[in-house]
Amino acid sequence: MTIDQTTENEIQTQAFAAELARRFGPKAFYALRGDLGAGKTCLVQGLARALGIDAAVCSPTFTLVNEYRGRDGARLVHIDLYRLAGPDDLDAIGWDDYLDSGDAMAVEWPERAGGELPPRAIFVDIRIGDAPDERRFHVTAPDAP
Repeated sequence: MTIDQTTENEIQTQAFAAELARRFGPKAFYALRGDLGAGKTCLVQGLARALGIDAAVCSPTFTLVNEYRGRDGARLVHIDLYRLAGPDDLDAIGWDDYLDSGDAMAVEWPERAGGELPPRAIFVDIRIGDAPDERRFHVTAPDAP
């Protein structure tokens, strides 16, 4: 399944993220691909809101992993792999434990994980559009079994 969407501002980007959360559910794995400043964290903010998370969501660039819990107990794990050298570094952040948890995950720079992404991964490619706040999304999700 593929979805293409263009948003004109952060509010629309977060609304699109909420649509994704409704479509794919509270245990989805999002692999977010895009240049620095493309809007990956903005998208995660929308996912978090849709999962009932009230906490401020920020990029885990330096912490590598941020965990958020929603009002109904849903958990979102936001991981930034930018600073990892490659898949061999995944053990240091507890990658397998996060995957096994079944919680929603949003992973920035997923290419650094090599072949360690789960088959359920939903790829979200983000491109900066013609206007400064415009974003173009191309979502590729595995077909339902």
